[in-house]
Amino acid sequence: MEKETTIYDIAKQLNISPATVSRALNDHPAINIDTKKVIISKAKELGYRTNIFASNLRRKKTNTIGVIVPRLNSYFMSTVLAGMEKVANEASYNLIIAQSLESVKKEMANVKTMFNSHVDGLLVSLSYDTENLDHFEPLIKKGVPILFFDRVLTHKKCTSIVIDNLKAGYEATNHLIAQGCKHIMHITGNLQRNVYQDRLKGYRLALAESGLHYCEELVRTTDFSYQSVNEMVQYLTSLKPVPDAIFITNDFYAAHCIVALKQAGFSIPEDIAIVGFNDDPIAMVVEPNLTTVRYHGQEMGEVAAKSLINHLNEQSSIKDTNAIILHSELVVRASSLKGKST
Repeated sequence: MEKETTIYDIAKQLNISPATVSRALNDHPAINIDTKKVIISKAKELGYRTNIFASNLRRKKTNTIGVIVPRLNSYFMSTVLAGMEKVANEASYNLIIAQSLESVKKEMANVKTMFNSHVDGLLVSLSYDTENLDHFEPLIKKGVPILFFDRVLTHKKCTSIVIDNLKAGYEATNHLIAQGCKHIMHITGNLQRNVYQDRLKGYRLALAESGLHYCEELVRTTDFSYQSVNEMVQYLTSLKPVPDAIFITNDFYAAHCIVALKQAGFSIPEDIAIVGFNDDPIAMVVEPNLTTVRYHGQEMGEVAAKSLINHLNEQSSIKDTNAIILHSELVVRASSLKGKST
């Protein structure tokens, strides 16, 4: 491999001091224009590259923000990242993006990478099995601001951005109750995560307010993998009575459940009404179109990045609030309409 060219190599070739080369390459006004041109020309000839990392370390700022997400292959997360990238780019910040693959061990490795990369701040959506925030402590002790989004845990020195998942779960379940449904199943993710905990609370609240009995056998957790759909459908169709509605906290899974239930001979929504979550594009592809809870990933990404960058630029502080709550809405489509009032 070719040796990296330094300012000392340029200085030696031109028989001038390294300090003069450094000032010229940084467009210092003390260096005259002709000298700058000669130095810049020689730097290009020798293939000199500015060591931005070393320069940033001297300034104690890298203009880099770390982002850790559970998975990159979800529509919601891709829109979140698009929002973050838009705001970061406008503010001249770069993003380092890593995925935990739903593993706390991988998340720990990601955090260590971000620490060693000297990121100015960190944006994180937690993995399925993250139980505490101990692995973030080295960053917190260094004063690196951390903002959690969507999947969060509370920390007195960190801020979270979420939607009101309890309200969203309540509205989704209440809509099914308004359709005359009385045996409503709830399919959800790992209940260690705030998003699934709170949607379950909303589901239970809606049942209680309507005088419907909460039944443990009607609540099932899953990893939302395509492979588990048939097993889930076999389970729910074995129940007596078979549920007349399902609130599923993931659109991809809900869409595949619709297909599997239709193949098993059920009519949607006449036999089983279904509500999903996230307003993924698949909601408009599956037949019937899927009723779902819409919340805007791009908005969440933009708000998260803007809040962190404003904090880094000392324009505002994320320490002023423990949580930022964003809006969500129930989007009613054919999969849940049984002809009753909405």
